[in-house]
Amino acid sequence: MVARLLLQLFILLLFAPLPLGVINKTKALFAGRNGPPLLQPYYDLLRLWRKGFVFSRTTTWVFLAGPVVGLAVPLLAVQLIPFGGLSAPVSFEGDLILFVYLFALSRFFTAVAALDTGSSFEGMGAVREVTFSCLAEPTIFFALLVLARGADGLSLGALLGPHLAGQWQGEGGAALGLILVCLFVVLLVENSRIPFDDPNTHLELTMVHEVMVLDHSGPAFGMILYGAAMKLMVLSALLVRIALPLQTGSLILDLVLFLCGLFVLAVLIGVVESTMARLRLPRVPQVLVGTTLLSIFALVLVLR
Repeated sequence: MVARLLLQLFILLLFAPLPLGVINKTKALFAGRNGPPLLQPYYDLLRLWRKGFVFSRTTTWVFLAGPVVGLAVPLLAVQLIPFGGLSAPVSFEGDLILFVYLFALSRFFTAVAALDTGSSFEGMGAVREVTFSCLAEPTIFFALLVLARGADGLSLGALLGPHLAGQWQGEGGAALGLILVCLFVVLLVENSRIPFDDPNTHLELTMVHEVMVLDHSGPAFGMILYGAAMKLMVLSALLVRIALPLQTGSLILDLVLFLCGLFVLAVLIGVVESTMARLRLPRVPQVLVGTTLLSIFALVLVLR
């Protein structure tokens, strides 16, 4: 178990910023530009970690707790899901609840860190972030219920096991396709991507996640960016595992296929961000309620 845990942590820590580089490169190609280097997220992190901390006198320890918790949560969550041919290092009945609410914990500390600055502007972003996430959580739970219908247990390791290959070939294929669409939407919401948020925007009335971290700088901001990159990779791993449940029997080949799946998913996110505009704020709840209804329909398909 220790070897699996260390290997998964190594993969996460090493490759987490790479999907962001793939997304930015894809968007640049759609715009007819060369764009930043593929490894630009790594350079940005190194640049931030070489700087010093700057804290406002009005903030407390809560302000620094936000980046720390945001960095620690993906490192804990990755232990609950399988990577490629690796089984989950930590697995127990009901760990899917822990998986979901670990990210809720990270979101809570990010929001209260924004509120700790005393800025109504950052408070506005915190309210939007929490609202969107509350609307996305039902979709996640109904999607997990669909996976649990054909699994042997209620752990994420059981839900994402090899039995998914048989479900794709049987009557459960349509339900799995629906929850993949729903979880992809949740992935975009949870990681503040277009069409729900724009990570590159600086327009005051449209900022959501970016506005909550405006007062962070240097290594603290680097922790936020690195934690966000790891969160994207962990949630992407969930989708890749559902879409590619086959195991070849070779650990190296399974890991290569897994990383290729992450690459394809990053390209898909880049395509979505290049071909869609950001939704108006009143439209976001409507879309998230729609994904919840779609996941409920997928549950009906597997229960009939």
